[in-house]
Amino acid sequence: MFGKSIFRSYSSIIGIVSRIMDPVLVVLAAYSAYAVRFQSFDIYLNKDYRILIVFAFFCTLIVFPLFNMYASWRGLSIFRQARIVLLAWLTVVVFMIVILFGLKISSDYSRIWLSLWAIFGLIFILVVRTLIYVFLQFQRKRGKNIRYIIIAGAGDLGKSALQQVLDSPWTGYKVLAFFDDDKNLIGKEINGAIVSGDISDIKKFLLHHKIDEVWIALPLRAEKRMKDILQGLSTFTINIKLIPDIFGFSLLYHSMTEIAGLPAVNLSVSPMDGSNRIVKAIEDRLMALLILISISPLLLFISLAVKITSSGPVFYKQERVSWNGKKFKMLKFRSMEEKVEPQGEIVWGNAQNKNTTKIGKILRKTSLDELPQFFNVLMGDMSIVGPRPERSEFVEKFKEEIPGYMQKHMVKAGITGWAQINGWRGDTCLKTRIEHDLYYIENWSLWFDIKIILLTIFKGFVNKNAL
Repeated sequence: MFGKSIFRSYSSIIGIVSRIMDPVLVVLAAYSAYAVRFQSFDIYLNKDYRILIVFAFFCTLIVFPLFNMYASWRGLSIFRQARIVLLAWLTVVVFMIVILFGLKISSDYSRIWLSLWAIFGLIFILVVRTLIYVFLQFQRKRGKNIRYIIIAGAGDLGKSALQQVLDSPWTGYKVLAFFDDDKNLIGKEINGAIVSGDISDIKKFLLHHKIDEVWIALPLRAEKRMKDILQGLSTFTINIKLIPDIFGFSLLYHSMTEIAGLPAVNLSVSPMDGSNRIVKAIEDRLMALLILISISPLLLFISLAVKITSSGPVFYKQERVSWNGKKFKMLKFRSMEEKVEPQGEIVWGNAQNKNTTKIGKILRKTSLDELPQFFNVLMGDMSIVGPRPERSEFVEKFKEEIPGYMQKHMVKAGITGWAQINGWRGDTCLKTRIEHDLYYIENWSLWFDIKIILLTIFKGFVNKNAL
């Protein structure tokens, strides 16, 4: 019989305390930053500063839950938690800055104080969360705050569930046994867990062991057996969870959801919904504006170079397909002579044989011809990071030839992307490029976007395939 930890019974208290503690930490960070900046604690005398702090307090209460800051910690590593905290707090800080600039009162506040507040706020929240995490880990090493589970089904699905538990020790789960109707499996050991009997033996096992959860990991065709398990365990007060048999599908950004009160599994959805859509939009617009301001001299210089060295317009506009099949005019600096492509003849790739201008060859080689696309981002047609957009004629062609091709249109097209920084651009394998695009969509996060942007700066501009 396993001892029961009081921390498991009151684990929800951690989430409640965190909801209260985080805004308080934000306020303490503001006061600490004020004390460091002004060598004084008389912030209560400054009405403007107090108003901004109160605004940040309520902003934290609203924004943090949007990032699932208070969902169960049991399934999250400390690094995953740190990343969520960083993105949530960064959103609050950016929102405050936008408000200050929008109201034209940013000059009323010390920039050093705001910077210190942003740093202290992040440090305070991370330190407290780390302490809680370490405390919970300490309890689990002492055999407390552990959830003991058994798995009904020792097939591939059950083994995958066990492997996930073994790969994620911070979750505090421990698999004690398997149960399966395959007589050949009974008595065998699977990564430390014994197949202790057939599924009908689960009730007997529960009578002699303290188990927190039963996980049902049976194939979809075993619907009747699942009903038998549920009926058999109806006399026990125990958590029962269904591990959905979706590993055989080719899925994109799958997750659990609810529709009109009914549970549902998202098998293929866009990650750019809800709060993610807002975060992505803020990221794109803010960064595009800052980049355009910083590179404006370079844009002017290239515009003059294109105009002087060849006849025709400075910009080249071409119809492309983006999010949900929406068409838009993508901007580029013109790098080829006018009317290179004969009317009615559309050729994909073949960049090496296209008649580029002298300045155009340099622009294409260095990817500087792509810079006007930041205007597309500012207008909402594109993102900074995302799959590269394609012409509608090729979309119609490739969607029938390449598996998963249309799934890349579940997010906005981007100036750079995971495929591009890995060298899959220009006349390279389109199938491999799509695989990289789908990997990006499946693993999207603001942190991943920042990583791709940084890698683009160092290795994404000049590339042997950028012709």
